[in-house]
Amino acid sequence: MKMQKVYHLSTCDTCKRIIKEVEIPSSFIMQDIKKDEITVKQLEEMYALSGSYEVLFSRRAKLYKERNLKDEKLLEHDFKSLILEHYTFLNRPVILNKEEIFIGNSKKRFGDPQIQTLPGF
Repeated sequence: MKMQKVYHLSTCDTCKRIIKEVEIPSSFIMQDIKKDEITVKQLEEMYALSGSYEVLFSRRAKLYKERNLKDEKLLEHDFKSLILEHYTFLNRPVILNKEEIFIGNSKKRFGDPQIQTLPGF
């Protein structure tokens, strides 16, 4: 059986709201990325489903602004390195449901056909 997992921050109100709205089943593994850092293997698994490190990257991260990263031309390997460097660079929550992925907190993603098999969709 493939992975059913949620990468989130337990202190993030948006993550809490989405997890509640989606009604994540208790069978899903919940990983608080601040307490249990994302591994290279986990990030590569997310990449395999999403096809992009950039889509997994959060431009809302405080460090993104502090480091003036918006002024740099970031490539896929940069996005990967930054996400592994600090948990706030992950666009969260990330929900893995077998071969499907849901990334981030944008309402428009709630209609994504990739995640309609999750309860609440």
